[in-house]
Amino acid sequence: MFACWFFYFLLNVTDISFYFQLFVKAVGFEGDVRKQEDARRVVESTVKHFGCLDILVNAAAGNFLVSAEDLSPNGFRTVIDIDSVGTFTMCHEALKFLKRGGHGRNSSRGGSILNITATLHYTASWYQIHVAAAKAAVDSITRNLALEWGTDYDIRVNGIAPGPIGDTPGMSKLVPDEIKSKTREVMPLYKIGEKWDIAMAALYLVSDAGELL
Repeated sequence: MFACWFFYFLLNVTDISFYFQLFVKAVGFEGDVRKQEDARRVVESTVKHFGCLDILVNAAAGNFLVSAEDLSPNGFRTVIDIDSVGTFTMCHEALKFLKRGGHGRNSSRGGSILNITATLHYTASWYQIHVAAAKAAVDSITRNLALEWGTDYDIRVNGIAPGPIGDTPGMSKLVPDEIKSKTREVMPLYKIGEKWDIAMAALYLVSDAGELL
């Protein structure tokens, strides 16, 4: 399907074991998306291991519930650094490998970038001002890179903004039980999404099936 397998910045031991069971080649490199030297090391290590880089998925996130009044500027900055600056840093370091004609890539087409955000910033959310600002920035990064790098380097840049997804830290740690029980009532299909739903959307966007997007 691809010359190289998907690249995720953080891949824990459990994830790797799962892929091994499916006979999928996988490797994990640990780093901090806020640090450019870590981003560069992880990207270059991935390319060295697999020979090229086809897909970059940015999904790093920081989140905690806090009112705007009680949120410190440092706490606000930390989430921005992880979500927004981290996303741009990973894209910046991966560019030379994803662009058309880049290392290990032929001159006919570029790679793909997929940024995972949220829907918090579409309206307003209680105690999530820091996350809403960070995700809005990631959406803006996605749109601008799609314009610039799509035009210049044939790199497809897309985003997925999931709503409530069951069996995730966002639901288990950040959504009170009294709200969680009512979440389904306001969903169009009266159900909460699953991680598999996001995985399939991601697969479509980065595969040949989503080549037009």
